[in-house]
Amino acid sequence: MAQILAPSSQWQMRIAKNSAPASPMTAKMWSSLVLKQNKKGTAKSSAKFRVFAVKSENGTINRMEDLLNLDLTPYTNNFIAEYIWIGGSGIDLRSKSRTISKPIEHPSELPKWNYDGSSTGQAPGEDSEVILYPQAIFKDPFRGGNNILVMCDTYTPQGEPIPTNKRHRAAEIFSNKKVVDEVPWFGIEQEYTLLQTNVKWPLGWPVGGYPGPQGPYYCGAGADKSFGRDISDAHYKACLYAGINVSGTNGEVMPGQWEYQVGPSVGIDAGDHIWISRYILERITEQAGVVLSLDPKPIEGDWNGAGCHTNYSTKTMREEGGYEAIKKAILNLSLRHKEHISAYGEGNERRLTGKHETASIDTFSWGVANRGCSIRVGRETEKQGKGYLEDRRPASNMDPYVVTALLAETTILYEPTLEAEALAAQKLSMNV
Repeated sequence: MAQILAPSSQWQMRIAKNSAPASPMTAKMWSSLVLKQNKKGTAKSSAKFRVFAVKSENGTINRMEDLLNLDLTPYTNNFIAEYIWIGGSGIDLRSKSRTISKPIEHPSELPKWNYDGSSTGQAPGEDSEVILYPQAIFKDPFRGGNNILVMCDTYTPQGEPIPTNKRHRAAEIFSNKKVVDEVPWFGIEQEYTLLQTNVKWPLGWPVGGYPGPQGPYYCGAGADKSFGRDISDAHYKACLYAGINVSGTNGEVMPGQWEYQVGPSVGIDAGDHIWISRYILERITEQAGVVLSLDPKPIEGDWNGAGCHTNYSTKTMREEGGYEAIKKAILNLSLRHKEHISAYGEGNERRLTGKHETASIDTFSWGVANRGCSIRVGRETEKQGKGYLEDRRPASNMDPYVVTALLAETTILYEPTLEAEALAAQKLSMNV
């Protein structure tokens, strides 16, 4: 994971009224286009470039790019809000757009909205209305200007969270005074795999065949080692523009697989930032004509799976003597191993085999600098006697609201008996 020093001081995204518009990301960015500099006066950001009208395959003049690149700010105070929510599978993302006519400083100022839950697997047809509650705001890297992305959670018309709304429970845990006082930090390593559209086989792999063995691909460079770098870089920049606390990115062990890191984020922000970063990645791969997979084991055999390692610390862990608090947290995690595994992503049993830098799904373990354990503690943390732990169990398709809230609950709110602690310490050969 890329080094993370401290969370952003701006925990809640605010939209600047006079922020410069970004260049909207459109499909033509992935093909060769003729660009001409606009020499008429001083332009804002992307307004200094104009896309020529391009002839399409049927010979008609295609000016769609000009329309997609329109900067609305000189002509109207209205802007576009893209409402985003999690669908019925618990991993799919849905969105729709609406016009907002007044400046927004906080999500609570945005109107609630509704959608057809029967079309997303979240409500019956005879009572299909689901209500969207805006919860977090990010700048829109696709439309640029003052346009925004809005992370929402989902409720019945009576105000009850629907079953797939995991954010509501996470928000309750993160608002608990004990949790608030501990200021939990999360650094999440999101791995993903890029697939060819028609065959659903990893990008860069021969169709129906396999590349050379793993080894040269991790953080590699070259046309025979790195597949999809433009997508990774575009996503990196788009997330930074949006206000997501991305701290780094790298190519992964399996060719066609990448990782980016988000954090440190405080409390509920970690889930919001991961979900919006996933949405942005879905949109970029859509434009690139590539399929995004969060399957924890996309290719069977001697190939690494895809995880979502979650680095975690509390205020006590980060202070002098915090190593004892880290060991106490590991004890608690060992006692609730089954509960965590059941919530750490579908299909994770195909990944957590004890091979390819994973621990066995059936056995809890921990170690210093050991990537084959459930929980890894870094050498620097051990040396300084304070720091953080890394939970290596979550799968790439995990729900960050569930994982972050469960970590906070188990390590801060959960109080096992002294007898259970003693037995767990003995089993793990740990002196606490």
